[in-house]
Amino acid sequence: MKSHPNEMWLFFDCESSTHKKTLALAKSITENINEFTFQHNKLSKFRWAEILSMLQMRPKDLLNKADNKYQEELAGHDFDDDNWLEILRNNPCMIKGPIAIMNGKAVLCISPKDIYQLSP
Repeated sequence: MKSHPNEMWLFFDCESSTHKKTLALAKSITENINEFTFQHNKLSKFRWAEILSMLQMRPKDLLNKADNKYQEELAGHDFDDDNWLEILRNNPCMIKGPIAIMNGKAVLCISPKDIYQLSP
């Protein structure tokens, strides 16, 4: 994912107050933020694979296992990586927190302050 040095990509849930706090803190790092809300943008499996590679995580690791939908539909199942990518693609609101990418580095923001891992 090529971008300008001061450009940040933020993937988040626009209905979550915690995710909105992360966005507000991100704006203290840079004014150049590409906002991708899970409600209005559907990422491809390829893009999810790219993000996961940057995070050095597996698809399953991004999901909030305490989420009711996860517990009802996914808990106890063993899916392959391709199926997990499809689950991420169709259920991004189950992700533990916003994902921010800047200067070739990605971070999963479990806490809004995790965004500061990307500050120069």
